Amino acid sequence: MGLADASGPRDTQALLSATQAVELRRRDYHMERPLLNQEHLEELGRWGSAPRTRQWRTWLQCSHARARALLLQHLPVLVWLPRYPVRDWLLGDLLSGMSVAIMQLPQGLAYALLAGLPPVFGLYSSFYPVFIYFLFGTSRHISVGTFAVMSVMVGSVTESLAPQTLNDSTINETTRDAERVRVASTLSVLVGLFQVGLGLIHFGFLVTYLSEPLVRGYTTAAAVQVFVSQLKYVFGLHLSSHSGPLSLIYTVLEVCRKLPQSKLIGATGISYGMGLKHIFGVDVVGNISAGLVPPVAPNTQLFSKLVGSAFTIAVVGFAIAISLGKIFALRHGYRVDSNQELVALGLSNLIGGIFQCFPVSCSMSRSLVQESTGGNSQVAGAISSLFILLIIVKLGELFRDLPKAVLAAIIIVNLKGMLRQLSDVCSFWKANRADLLIWLVTFAATILLNLDLGLMVSVVFSLLLVVVRTQMPHYSILGQVPDTDIYRDVAEYSEAKEVPGVKVFRSSATVYFANADFYSDALKQRCGVDVDFLISQKKKLLKKREQLKLKQLQKEKKLQKQAASSKGASVSINVNTSLEDMRSNNVEDCKVMVSSGDKMEDATANGQEDSKAPDGSTLKALGLPQPDFHSLILDLGALSFVDTVCLKSLKNIFHDFRDIEVEVYMAACHSPVVSQLEAGHFFDASITKKHLFASVHDAVTFALQHPRPVPDSPVSVTRL
Repeated sequence: MGLADASGPRDTQALLSATQAVELRRRDYHMERPLLNQEHLEELGRWGSAPRTRQWRTWLQCSHARARALLLQHLPVLVWLPRYPVRDWLLGDLLSGMSVAIMQLPQGLAYALLAGLPPVFGLYSSFYPVFIYFLFGTSRHISVGTFAVMSVMVGSVTESLAPQTLNDSTINETTRDAERVRVASTLSVLVGLFQVGLGLIHFGFLVTYLSEPLVRGYTTAAAVQVFVSQLKYVFGLHLSSHSGPLSLIYTVLEVCRKLPQSKLIGATGISYGMGLKHIFGVDVVGNISAGLVPPVAPNTQLFSKLVGSAFTIAVVGFAIAISLGKIFALRHGYRVDSNQELVALGLSNLIGGIFQCFPVSCSMSRSLVQESTGGNSQVAGAISSLFILLIIVKLGELFRDLPKAVLAAIIIVNLKGMLRQLSDVCSFWKANRADLLIWLVTFAATILLNLDLGLMVSVVFSLLLVVVRTQMPHYSILGQVPDTDIYRDVAEYSEAKEVPGVKVFRSSATVYFANADFYSDALKQRCGVDVDFLISQKKKLLKKREQLKLKQLQKEKKLQKQAASSKGASVSINVNTSLEDMRSNNVEDCKVMVSSGDKMEDATANGQEDSKAPDGSTLKALGLPQPDFHSLILDLGALSFVDTVCLKSLKNIFHDFRDIEVEVYMAACHSPVVSQLEAGHFFDASITKKHLFASVHDAVTFALQHPRPVPDSPVSVTRL
């Protein structure tokens, strides 16, 4: 025991000393590696272009396995239904399906009013599309069916193509409803064709152009549109049909003007017992025919009138569905296929349109109920659709005397979640002002210009804002963080110091045609040297020197001519000389002329050599101030692609800075960018891959090993 007790402290001390030694070694640890430019990197990694694969050969291959894979890909129910855990999920799906059906019933009736259709068609739209999505959808929790935003978009189309009044005369209600049903079902078929087509060509990424601020602003404005559209049912008013820009404003003004004509209402039982429809003229749901309607072919003559609205509705419906689908998939740990979702939603609308349904999407409120009540799969959706089928076949007559004002109240209550999105203004103000601007523009455009034009304006504005933001990226001069090979913006990191004699420049965005000029201007400005001024002054001084030399040569030539002419005159005056003397004099004159000509040629050659001499054309020799750095490093880590304007801009940067005796290097280029530089013939005899380095630190180290002469103290250059 004593020995053990005595050895214990010694072991602990030895362990502590070993730990301290490891810690000291860790502190002294450093890594050395050779500098890597692009040529060395390609050699070391054996870089080469990947072999091209001919994808069309894969597409045209036929096999049993490929056919089975395609079938399972486009009919996902065959994948998950055989593995369905009945004991674990069935009870939850059953309760969830019944809960969703209870919500689906009044919402289907109510949203049909938004679409300008008889309420029973809302029940049809709550049955067929839901069952189709059960077969083809990949999300386990979203509730497909009638949705307020989609319904009001359909309503704007049906009211414009089948108005309530025509030439100041009221159209028969039955005829009007039949025409609107024909328009809505044809619109649903066209929406389905768009969605299926986009899904089959893998165009699911289209929704990425609808950012979250845009979708939230759009749905909030649509909720306001829906709220205003229900005021006529709440107050029992008969309003004129308004469509197009500012239609919402006109509707609000008319409601305010006719508000004294509003009628008091009651619930379904009071309406039925007291005969409110006949006594007080309360507008009720009316007859709900029992049974399903036969399929009807779409009216193809309406396609040309509906194509624009159909594409807009297709994109909006898919954007809402995939947004909710991805939220639930992330929460429950499974994957949603955006392209298959397009196909599933498109088939729901396409087949639903044949059975006289109007376009549908998924409802936020019903989806939340389906998830929170224990729903685990689309079996819940199938159960809810079967319950709606029971209502259509047997129980529809129970809702005949339901006042439309009650349905309007249901719609307004269901808008609560979307209207709460008005608080996004405060959250976006704190988080991101650009997203707030997108939200506000989308909201205002949708309110003032209606749903179709509002979406178009908001998408265009969002894309333009992206372009503007890439035109004005963050430009920075980088400095080295002490005792590291890390370089950070010297304006943001106080300990980051510029490397003497080296400037490192970075842009936070890629360089392309829209911001290439801004990149060059920012580079010259941040370097603290007026590059254009130095180049122009250098050219002026060199040109002036050439002119002076030329004048000097011309003056010498003139003097030689005068000397030669005066000597020739003196010879011709001596008439008494002999013929031999004259001949000898002529020979001497020729020698004089030849020697003078040789002297002029030598002077000209010497002048040209002086003008080409490197010492004579330097900034110092010309009396111009020199930059206080000898190397410029362009950090191109943010460069994601290269266009022709970017290539020309980079070449001009190389030439301009070399004119003021600064060598240029590039660093941190990605392999695809290097390939594009090669394809654009960027590298030549003057710009090689030796000017391209794997990292900024490698480029700085190489630049310090190959400096150029700089003045003892930095000289400021006055900008003109």
